[in-house]
Amino acid sequence: MNDQQGDRRFQENVPLGKESWFGCGGTADVLFQPEDIDDLALFLKDAPPEMPVTVMGGMANIIVRDGGVRGCVIRLGKPFSDIDVKGARILAGAGALNGSVASAAAKAGIGGLEFLSGIPGTVGGAVRMNAGAYGREIKDVLVAAFAIDRKGRSDAFMTEDMDMRYRYCGVPEGTIFTAAAFEGLKENKEVVRARLKEIKEKRRETQPITEKTGGSTFANPTEEQLKAAGLESGLRAWQLIERVGGRGLTVGGAKMSEKHCNFMINTGTATAADLEDLGEELIRRVKTLLGVTLHWEIRRIGDRPPT
Repeated sequence: MNDQQGDRRFQENVPLGKESWFGCGGTADVLFQPEDIDDLALFLKDAPPEMPVTVMGGMANIIVRDGGVRGCVIRLGKPFSDIDVKGARILAGAGALNGSVASAAAKAGIGGLEFLSGIPGTVGGAVRMNAGAYGREIKDVLVAAFAIDRKGRSDAFMTEDMDMRYRYCGVPEGTIFTAAAFEGLKENKEVVRARLKEIKEKRRETQPITEKTGGSTFANPTEEQLKAAGLESGLRAWQLIERVGGRGLTVGGAKMSEKHCNFMINTGTATAADLEDLGEELIRRVKTLLGVTLHWEIRRIGDRPPT
């Protein structure tokens, strides 16, 4: 696993954080970009079981801590980004952008997948967290997911066997998704394209997509949480953040967006620690003032540097 040996699939000390949507953070000890599924399976089969392995795709919904990521980071890129359409089904590689899947569906006249354009990042990450947007979740359109386990063995999971709930997937964490099959409904192409355009415009109007940002910072609270805290039904995470003075709140170079206060932005000088500290401050405020515990949607990986 050494780029000095001429194997371009492996690179050492890669400034991974700079490649994330937030544009800040630490390095990866080793970055492995497999050529295909067989390459990935062989690597996992031969890798020492004690070696930490972290998997990522588009790096949209992630904070790479400033201390860097130990072990090996596997990034599923272009070889895992194919999108194939057959009837009302789409088979997409884990590295395919969710927005590209939505566009492919619209082009083929497949309705019901437009919401994917509102989910930043790639298919693998969306399946892993049962991501959602505009009232729909991955589990609503997922037929099956294909994966490789930590020992390099292939597997397939039907949606009903994955225990998918709000922002949760019950497939063991060590499992690496390589592709997913989605199903929609055959519809008039122009109707589907119109809905897709509407979602894209709404996202542009309501989210800071031109900034250095990720997806939603926190998951929405459950009705049980709201009831236990004596709050009204249906409150969203952004409303809780706004109630505790979170809109526009800054820590260092990190800021909660004025446009949508459940989105963090790097104003240009943020460290990964600034982003994480901002999130933790909001968790503290919402818990103290409103009695609700917010849960991160942004994935945080790696080590914080020694203080």
